[in-house]
Amino acid sequence: MPDDHDRLVLDRPADAELAARLLAAGRPVAHGFANVYALTARGDAVQRLNVLKGRPCDQVGSLTAATGHVLDAFDLSRLPPGVPPSLVADVVEAFAAIGPFGFRGPAAARLPAGLTAWDGPTRTTQVIVPGDACPSQRFLAAATDAVGGGPLAITSANRSRHVTGDADAPAHWRADALRTELADVADAVVWLEHADEADARARFPCHTPVSTSILALHRAERVRGRVHLVLERHGSLGADDVARVLASLGMRLTIGPRAAARLAPRSYADDPPSRLVGRPAAR
Repeated sequence: MPDDHDRLVLDRPADAELAARLLAAGRPVAHGFANVYALTARGDAVQRLNVLKGRPCDQVGSLTAATGHVLDAFDLSRLPPGVPPSLVADVVEAFAAIGPFGFRGPAAARLPAGLTAWDGPTRTTQVIVPGDACPSQRFLAAATDAVGGGPLAITSANRSRHVTGDADAPAHWRADALRTELADVADAVVWLEHADEADARARFPCHTPVSTSILALHRAERVRGRVHLVLERHGSLGADDVARVLASLGMRLTIGPRAAARLAPRSYADDPPSRLVGRPAAR
């Protein structure tokens, strides 16, 4: 790992600002994101991220943003009947207050094709947030300003399973291991590391260090007077905790077919994953 004076650190405002400027100039940034690492780039650089990871070039990317800009990515006029924008705002606020989370919903018209996907008749986009307690909020806000308010593309920090041949490629939660895995492209990437990775994980005790859980806002249904949201991916926040947060808002949870099994964290030979399971969210 580089000497502390030679590396950019997420918790340092000046380092976050520098990384944001380099992102705007076209370089992807590997950065601390809640309790893991992520790769973020300009919204027009989805294909570049795909090539870097070894994904198919045309794979659709996700968006990221500071919490206050999440709703900008959605066309709130196309939410399902009985689901007002104010309710979606409450959902985003509640989950971001706890930690990292993801939301998929009707895409705003301004978004490029590389950041949207059709789900039946609905053109959707997926927004991943790091949680309000993560210092990457500062970096994401600075990066959004640096690109003139345009979208930011994000993906998990790892080589794709298309390269590794594994059934899954979990996100890295250690920068040293990520640097090793991306050694052949390391010079093309800006590295913005957690100041202390154990502290970063401790900020989010309810979450395991994997990609975020994702709720499908566009699949909401009203059943017996209550809105039900669909869990599309069962990731860092457990389904029981997701259900408790929704219940506090007067809503219910439906488990989607792809969320039946929860993502497992990456394990390292010198750091077993048994201690990485999050404890229940307090609501």
